[in-house]
Amino acid sequence: MLNELRCEACSSSAVALGEEERRLLFTELSEWTMLERDGVWQLEKVYTFKNYKLAWAFANQVSELAEEEFHHPSILLEWGKVTVTWWSHSIKGLHQNDFICAAKCDQFN
Repeated sequence: MLNELRCEACSSSAVALGEEERRLLFTELSEWTMLERDGVWQLEKVYTFKNYKLAWAFANQVSELAEEEFHHPSILLEWGKVTVTWWSHSIKGLHQNDFICAAKCDQFN
């Protein structure tokens, strides 16, 4: 299971996942979207909450995860909603690390 794995160091010499690898890992995620922005594949999910404080607490949990894994997403915090977007900046695409962190985010909600 992805949420049991740890991120590995991803250098600029690493290669982004190919279409088949992305598709296979994506089957292990629930309710995430895989999209391409400006030629960069990304994973994105919108989490909803009853209020701002709960959304904020979730965003903080994702931030703690990012620090633990040394892999950092884009986090958009709004009233009752948090949008989390994962991709590997150094390779301008998706790496297994992104799928690992996405799966771990789902454990908080």
